[in-house]
Amino acid sequence: MTMHYIIQAVFVLTGLLSVLASLFDWDWFFTAHNSRFVVESVGRTRARWFYAAIGLLLMATGTYFFLATAAAYTA
Repeated sequence: MTMHYIIQAVFVLTGLLSVLASLFDWDWFFTAHNSRFVVESVGRTRARWFYAAIGLLLMATGTYFFLATAAAYTA
């Protein structure tokens, strides 16, 4: 059960990192090798929107599975 919570926390934290990088326009995030492809393909502004959406999706997924896991263990 502990492993579930660790994975859910990783989802939420990486989502939070992505959203914060999008909001604050962090250069280190958008000039990294992995995100440079998206920035060069669609531009910096759209890349920020893309990473914000991905971050929100990750946080929502982590939260959903946290609630589903908690409900499964209490039922």
